Amino acid sequence: MFEPILANYTRDGDDWKVEVTGGDEVLTATAPGLIAARDQADQLAERIAPGDQPRTVVHTLDGDALGFTTAYLTARLATPPPGPTPATDEATTA
Repeated sequence: MFEPILANYTRDGDDWKVEVTGGDEVLTATAPGLIAARDQADQLAERIAPGDQPRTVVHTLDGDALGFTTAYLTARLATPPPGPTPATDEATTA
């Protein structure tokens, strides 16, 4: 029977802790933000089920999938995209 991998996130002070469980294997990591913790979860899931495609991972925040989705999208949308920021010219803004 197919079992999805579970990634559960919890706050750890200013950081995030992620625990990824698949079958009998449990791996953990800590990251400085939720987006980085999500990246860590992907890496841990790859270690648990190497090469499995598609791989199903259920992400939860303290056991709540909707709570994770809300927090992750809020963090993702609040983060400016990487790259150079345009210089502000005071003459054009006045």
